[in-house]
Amino acid sequence: MSDNGPAGKRTPLYEEHLAGGARMIDFAGFRMPVEYSGILEEHRAVRSAAGLFDLSHMGEIKVGGPGAAAFLEWAMTNRVADMEPGQARYSLMCKPDGGIVDDVVVYRRAEDFLVVVNAANIAKDVQWLDYLRRAWPGEGGSPVAPEDVVLEDVSDATALLAVQGPRSQEILSRLTGAPLAEVAPFRFIEDEVDGRPALVSRTGYTGEDGFELYVAPDAAASLWRALLAAGKDLGLVPAGLGARDTLRLEMRFPLYGNDIDETTTPLEAGLGFAVKLDKEDFVGKEALARQQADGVARRLVGFRMTGRGIPRHGYPLLAADQQVGRVTSGTMSPTLGEPIGMGYVAAEYASPGQELAVEIRGRAIPCQVIKGRFVRPAK
Repeated sequence: MSDNGPAGKRTPLYEEHLAGGARMIDFAGFRMPVEYSGILEEHRAVRSAAGLFDLSHMGEIKVGGPGAAAFLEWAMTNRVADMEPGQARYSLMCKPDGGIVDDVVVYRRAEDFLVVVNAANIAKDVQWLDYLRRAWPGEGGSPVAPEDVVLEDVSDATALLAVQGPRSQEILSRLTGAPLAEVAPFRFIEDEVDGRPALVSRTGYTGEDGFELYVAPDAAASLWRALLAAGKDLGLVPAGLGARDTLRLEMRFPLYGNDIDETTTPLEAGLGFAVKLDKEDFVGKEALARQQADGVARRLVGFRMTGRGIPRHGYPLLAADQQVGRVTSGTMSPTLGEPIGMGYVAAEYASPGQELAVEIRGRAIPCQVIKGRFVRPAK
């Protein structure tokens, strides 16, 4: 991330961020808020009350046509064909060699699907899905007509706001009559919020309860202001990408470009839950099935520092003074008050409790591999 210069696309909430005193940076081609009052304060607000995020830099690709479900079943590692309208599901798109093209969330609507992709990957993912559409052998090997699968990049026609934290439902209920309590995790409804149409999804990237709101760009600014007003007495604060990163890292959620990319596989990254090798076929299945049978050579682990020092992306991970891996993400955990990180290590060093070290400025600082999340939010 860089805060040098004014370059980059602006989300529909750009002026709201400036008016709110946010510090802006360049991120994935957009000018985005990295913090408002400060990363620590925003992080703690999300864990204890609620935070409001602008995620309008994320990409949305609409997939329609009579073959959409079967096509996405082939393009995604997770199941898609059995999804019901109103359901969302985390998945991955992989290359034939098992490398991760992107991690996405697939929404099944009544007439089509919405695939939500990472901001830096929008153009790549559109091209990838279009390539797969043309390469798709079709359902049951039947001929594929162009109208069977229709792709549309609707990123510029979509704004995305996220309310995250234990008081999210209470806050959002002040702006909608929608039955929020009936919306289970990874489910969504389409209703009105603050008088405007919205797709309201019980999803997020913080580990806390929360909702993501997909709205028209011209509705974003008024909704942003309405949410801040509705949640002011309940502790809601505007939050930036800095807090979003520390929150996801405490949950060991991977960040594309840091922890996963086209050189890593879902099995190495601990994302096997989103890979259904018993599906009939999908792109990357053969390579991933072979990797599962042979065993992975490296694993993405979480670790806590037991010595003084903060791990950063790219730092070597050591065992007995020999490099056995590399840090992919690291920070000072606002919740725990200690440095934490993630990184790939040779599989024999990936067991919980394994003692390792991070090389920081030429010194080996001890750390220990953990099991599970760093933080368990109270939901």
